[in-house]
Amino acid sequence: MKSSFTIALVIVVTVFLIGCGPNAEEKRLKDFIANHVEKIETLQKEANLAYWNAALTGDEQDYKKYSDLELEIRKIYSDPADFGLLKAWKESGQINDPLLARQVDMLYNSYLENQIDPDLLGQIVSLGAQVEQKFSTFRATLDGKKVTVNEIDDILKTETDSRKRREAWMVSKQVGDVVAADLIALVKLRNQAAQKMGFDNYHTLSLTAAEQSVEELDKIFDELYRLTAEPYANMKEELDDVLADNYGVGVEGLMPWHYHDPFFQEAPLVYELDLDTYYANSDVRQLAASFYDGIGLDAESILEKSDLYEKEGKNPHAFCTDIDRQGDVRILCNVKNNERWMGTMLHELGHAVYDKFQNQKTPYLLRQPAHIFTTEAIAMFFGRLSRNALWMEKMLALDDSQRVELEKVTKKYAQMQQLIFARWAMVMYGFEKQLYADPDQDLNALWWDTVEKFQLVKKPKDRNAPDWAAKIHFAIAPCYYHNYLLGELLASQLHDHIVHKVLNLDSDADVSYVNEKKAGDYLGKNVFQAGAVYPWNEMISRATASPLTPACFVRQYIQ
Repeated sequence: MKSSFTIALVIVVTVFLIGCGPNAEEKRLKDFIANHVEKIETLQKEANLAYWNAALTGDEQDYKKYSDLELEIRKIYSDPADFGLLKAWKESGQINDPLLARQVDMLYNSYLENQIDPDLLGQIVSLGAQVEQKFSTFRATLDGKKVTVNEIDDILKTETDSRKRREAWMVSKQVGDVVAADLIALVKLRNQAAQKMGFDNYHTLSLTAAEQSVEELDKIFDELYRLTAEPYANMKEELDDVLADNYGVGVEGLMPWHYHDPFFQEAPLVYELDLDTYYANSDVRQLAASFYDGIGLDAESILEKSDLYEKEGKNPHAFCTDIDRQGDVRILCNVKNNERWMGTMLHELGHAVYDKFQNQKTPYLLRQPAHIFTTEAIAMFFGRLSRNALWMEKMLALDDSQRVELEKVTKKYAQMQQLIFARWAMVMYGFEKQLYADPDQDLNALWWDTVEKFQLVKKPKDRNAPDWAAKIHFAIAPCYYHNYLLGELLASQLHDHIVHKVLNLDSDADVSYVNEKKAGDYLGKNVFQAGAVYPWNEMISRATASPLTPACFVRQYIQ
């Protein structure tokens, strides 16, 4: 039996802890965060630089350095003791400082997806780097010579001979044969890690760590599938009539290679005007820099550190990277003076200005976009402008007659692009969900079943190849692609708010955003500088007076 003194002491200590506990815990948490940032900040910068160099050179040693640094970082986030502390703080109810509480949430999610056995983690990181290197350095072979992604895209955009189009489309899938087995092995390793943590598969774990859920995504995708079903079918029927006429085949003879990119994720430029001709004699880099400067968002300092043009061994795609969260932001592109790369430049610089104009007073852990899809939204918001007739008129110094000609088709292109992309994103989301649910199923058949359902594109007769594996995102950005569609929804929501509440207009009929510094100021203050201080839907609600909704996207492009 305890003495009365002991009982009294316990009561006193308990009262003390109740009265002082939260402050004591917040002090412990602050120390934990400071130590964590001290460890992670330099490593993250070194890893970002290593990845940048690897993407530029394709050099195996650069990829190895990046892989080693990434593994070192992930080992920090895999520490079970640290994770236990974060879980306790998250559930304690004793963290009253909202900035500290938000950092706990961010750290908890980062640690959650890394609670993986160190040996298994090493296998995942190593195999992932190998697959990415294969993607980066692979060059397809057409007619006995190596061809770039840009060259294949050019053939699919311009060639009228169906046989040559088919050959180009087929070689665009060659990389799938090279990486498919490794990709399936990587999916299984990721699943193994997730299942050891109590999740059914890696897809579910990844969404949970990203503050999302299968249920909420299914709801959004199902609603958009329903809302786009008739408009998409009507649009594609009209498009197919044009393509069939252009290539001298019946509509029933149209195959995947008759569309203008390997995955039919972009709107073919088929209606009377070739938008590429408007950019052919322009400097896409200069146009992008000038536009962003005009809305008060300096991009020149970003472009000076960027790498924009094709070279041997370089990653053939495009991306943005924030090296240090202190303003060293860069983009990698393979620019040609055409509409596609104009849009890509605007898109990647959208990511870049979001990163560059973060509030430097915000804690390091929160000095990043509110969510991966909110930065996609900004990139898409700007990337859309390359096909906007008013934007083109002002940026390319066109006359009124040229703008009128453009307007005949650009609105049609805009709707077509959004419908096509929405359906393509459904393919990616639906396939990837099933890929992680059962990587041993017939993935080649699953891919074409999914394509035929959502895109209404026919599978080539007797085709049985890993065409799905030719999509690099399954390797380098697993369980991510759905965020592009969420980004489109948010881009429309931001556009709607800026038009009506910032520019105070009744409609967007005359909106080009050229020299609209109010728009740049609004995005800087309400989106960029907010960082990750708030969960993504709270940030969106604060910025637009509404949580994320498909309504603005549907109103802008479908109704």
